This record gives sequence, C-alpha cells and structure tokens, in this order.
Amino acid sequence: MTQAPVKTPCIGICSTTSVGDPICRGCKRFAFEVIDWNAYSDDEKRAVLQRIEALVQPIVDDRFIIRSAQTLAAGLKRQAVPCNPDLSPASWLHSLLKKRHRQIQDLSGYGVEIRQPWRHLSLPELAEDMDVQLLRLCEAHRIRYFPELSS
Repeated sequence: MTQAPVKTPCIGICSTTSVGDPICRGCKRFAFEVIDWNAYSDDEKRAVLQRIEALVQPIVDDRFIIRSAQTLAAGLKRQAVPCNPDLSPASWLHSLLKKRHRQIQDLSGYGVEIRQPWRHLSLPELAEDMDVQLLRLCEAHRIRYFPELSS
C-alpha cells in the first residue's frame, strides 16, 4: 500500500519568502526548507514535520486542552485554515491561532479549553506568547544544528 505524499505545513503566512526571515512565522520551517520543500523526499519532509511537532506539542499542551480533535478540525475548515492530517491536533490549533486569533472569541466551539494558568490572557496575547516561545525554540534548534546558517 502506497502512502500519500507528505503535505506542506504551510498555512499561508510565509515570512521567509516575503520578508526574508530565517524561520517562517507561519509554519516554523527554516527558509531553506521552504525553498527546497518540493525537492525533499517524503522521509525528509516527515523529518521536518516531526521536528516542528516536537516543538509545538509541549507549548500547546501546556496552555490548552483539546477536548475534540474532530470539532477542532471542523473549526479549521470553517475558518479556512489548512488542516494537515499528517500533523497533530496541537499543530492544527497552533495554525488556527496563528491565522485567526483575532476572529475567535471562544475556543469551546472548536473543542478546545484554555488551561487555568493561561486564562488571564486574551486569545491574541496567548497566541503571541506561544509564537514567541516557539520561535525561540526554532532559533535555538537552527543555531545548534545549522550553525553555518547563523549570523
């Protein structure tokens, strides 16, 4: 049985090609990964996705409880946010908040609850805090594993 091709994690907020960022503000791939994505083998693409998942998952899990992945997927569809089935619901939630945090008032309709220690933050503040933490981790990974790309 043949596996389906690995989908891009792109959510339509590419800052590597439009702004020249070393790490995409949307999907958190490195610039060279965005540029070379179509030349990667499926195994290479999966390795990129696994790295991003390993960084996103604990940040999302610390702040949210995903009560229903199905409800979350339906919410992403309603909001026209890509929902890559190869990624975890935590990554879906990160994408949703990255793209639509200003349009959403209540996450319960998405099958998601904010954990108690984070409820004092507005959704835009929470999304920004998550993104800052994730970008820090991505930058640390880039410096450690790709020092030749750091300046």
